[in-house]
Amino acid sequence: MNYRYSDYSIEQLYREIGTLKEKAQKAEQLGNVSEVQINERKMQVAMAYTMHPGDFSAEEIYQLKMEPGFTFKINYINGVFAWGHRINLLEEMYEKEEALPISLLGKKVIK
Repeated sequence: MNYRYSDYSIEQLYREIGTLKEKAQKAEQLGNVSEVQINERKMQVAMAYTMHPGDFSAEEIYQLKMEPGFTFKINYINGVFAWGHRINLLEEMYEKEEALPISLLGKKVIK
C-alpha cells in the first residue's frame, strides 16, 4: 500500500529519509547515477514535509542550498513547494516558473 508523505508522521518521515539515503549510497557505489538522483529528489521532498511552510514568504528571495550562486524568488507557497523563479549571479531572473521543495531553500537574502 502506497502512502503519501503528507500522511507520514515525523518519525516515519525521518525513517524514510534514512532509507532513501542508504539506497542513494548503494546506487552511487554501483555507479547508477539516475537512481542516485531519484532517491536524492525523494529525500528532498520527504525533508520538505518535516519543515513548516509558514517559515517562507511570497515575494522573498532565498538562497538555494544545492546551487551556490543561485537564489530563488518565491511567488507563492503551495503545500511544501515554493513556486517562483531562479535568479543567477548576474541577478537575471529566469522566465520559467518552477516548483521546488522548501527543503532546498536556504537563508533569506537581505537586500
